Amino acid sequence: MTIESLKTKEELRNLIDAYAYLSDEKKISEVVALFTEDLVYKVYIGDFLAANLSGRENMKKDFNGHASEVKTYFTLNGQHTVQINGDTATGVSYSQIKMIRETEGKDVLSDYSVKYLDNYAFQNGKWLIQERIGYFVMTEVRPINN
Repeated sequence: MTIESLKTKEELRNLIDAYAYLSDEKKISEVVALFTEDLVYKVYIGDFLAANLSGRENMKKDFNGHASEVKTYFTLNGQHTVQINGDTATGVSYSQIKMIRETEGKDVLSDYSVKYLDNYAFQNGKWLIQERIGYFVMTEVRPINN
């Protein structure tokens, strides 16, 4: 393993961590900037395709709409492995995502276990996400006490 490949792996890890941090803070414009202009973003919940977006403007609109319905996000990233091939790379990462929404005056926690399959591209001196497919493997929804 070369110093260059270690540096690239660290940059890619920082990229997916930035996605989590910025998403949790609802900084949608900054989240969208982590993607290439020609991005593809899909979410599967079981076999159901729940989101299928392309392009930054579509992502920004969709993410802003979703964020407006969520009181609090909390993301914890786990494993992240990548395969680097010059100015492109692929990756697999795992996350725990918690969301609090208000339903009928009560806070409801949605707890998601997610596997992401990513394609990355090195453009203009930085790594960006070109395609992200999220598989929501497990979901638990329950009311919480404040």
